[in-house]
Amino acid sequence: MKRSLGPKTVLYPTPVLVVGTYGADERPNASTAAWGGICCSRPPCVTVSFRAATLAHANITLRKAFTVNVPADRHVREADYFGVVSGRDADKFEVARLTPVRSTSVDAPYVDEFPLVLECRVVQVHELGLHTQFIGEIVDVKVEEGCIDETGTIDAGRIAPLFYAPVDGHYYGGATRIAKAHSIGHEMRPQ
Repeated sequence: MKRSLGPKTVLYPTPVLVVGTYGADERPNASTAAWGGICCSRPPCVTVSFRAATLAHANITLRKAFTVNVPADRHVREADYFGVVSGRDADKFEVARLTPVRSTSVDAPYVDEFPLVLECRVVQVHELGLHTQFIGEIVDVKVEEGCIDETGTIDAGRIAPLFYAPVDGHYYGGATRIAKAHSIGHEMRPQ
């Protein structure tokens, strides 16, 4: 039997995404976005949502670009820091001792130490209530060589991405491969 919890922001897993932006002063900023994910396959698009009060919101609105950085679980402290401190009050990259790199495809920085980066240009903006949803077309993907397997495919286990649990407020890490998608289900087809 299932218990009703009412309307809540619950969806598992919720990826931890660190969004890189530049402001009018050219200073790089990184902000953790708990709300985001892939929203279209053609063209490839990702969505991130921020409150209007945040520096990330202002920067994305100004520059019409952002990067989505996927931190490995070993960077949990830095990813959390990017979400609890405002870029208006601190140079987050300096404090976290991480390296901002200027994207080659969009007007935004990415985190050099994080294994996976999506470079995005804003294609749509939606006001949803407390948050504004920014939809970015993915114009390039960068991944650490060590996270690519022998077949040239990104290996999520090697990335060891962070996940956030909205209800209990904890981070979870890693990824274990358990089955081949669009394949294992065929085993259930009647013979």
